[in-house]
Amino acid sequence: MRNIKLTIEYDGKDFNGWQKQPDKLNIQGSIESAIKQITGEDVELNASGRTDAGVHALGQVANFKTESNLPIEKFPIAINTKLKRSIRIIKAEEVDEKFHSRLACKRKTYRYVLNNSKFASAIYRNLETFIPQELNVENMKEAVKYFEGEHDFKAFKASGTSSKSSVRTIYKAKIIEMPNNRIYIELTGNGFLYNMVRIIAGTLVDVGLGKINAKEIPEIILSGKRERAGKTMPPNGLFLVNVEYE
Repeated sequence: MRNIKLTIEYDGKDFNGWQKQPDKLNIQGSIESAIKQITGEDVELNASGRTDAGVHALGQVANFKTESNLPIEKFPIAINTKLKRSIRIIKAEEVDEKFHSRLACKRKTYRYVLNNSKFASAIYRNLETFIPQELNVENMKEAVKYFEGEHDFKAFKASGTSSKSSVRTIYKAKIIEMPNNRIYIELTGNGFLYNMVRIIAGTLVDVGLGKINAKEIPEIILSGKRERAGKTMPPNGLFLVNVEYE
C-alpha cells in the first residue's frame, strides 16, 4: 500500500468548500472521484484542514492510500485530466505510510487579500475583497503584531467552532503592501479556529478605518468577547498559502 501526498491549488468560487457533501459540489469529492477514475479505487482523501465555501488554496495538502503502481510523477498529470480546471494537483510525493496531512501539520499560512482601490476589479472580484474607503496601513501594521504569540483567540472564532480549546499560536503576522492598492494580511500559525483568519482580517480593516485603535487589540484578545472584534470578512479574499511539515 502506497501513501501519496498531494499539493493542491484551487479556486474555491464554484465549490461548497473542501469537505465532501452529498449533492453539493466540493473539492474533496471532486478529487476522490478523479482518483477513482485513474486507479479504480475508492480512496479517502485526508486534507491538512477544511476550507469553507468560496475560500481558495495555493498549497493545500492532502494524502490518500492506494495500491496503484502508477509512477509518482504521473499522478498529477493523470488526476488533472479528470478535474475541473479550477482544481489542479501541482505536486505528488510518495511518503511514509504513517503520514497524515492533518495530524502531521506543524504550521499553516493564510493570506487575506484586500483591494483598497477606488473601484472594484472586474477580473479579480472573486479573488479579493474590495474596500473603497482609504485604509491607514501603518495603523494596521502596528495592530497585526499584537496577534503574534500564543493567545486564547475566543474573540476571533465563529459560533459553531467544534475545537475544545481556542488557544492557538501565531508565529508570524504581517501586513504587506502590494502594487495597485492591494493589501495582504498574512498569518502563519500552528492552527486556526473556524473563521479566525476572516475575523482577524475584519478587525484589522476596522483598525485601518479608524473604528478600532491598534493598541486596543491586546484588550480585545483578553476579553474573549466576539462582539469586541471586527466583522467576519467574505470568503473570496482568503487563501490557504502553504502547509508546513517537519
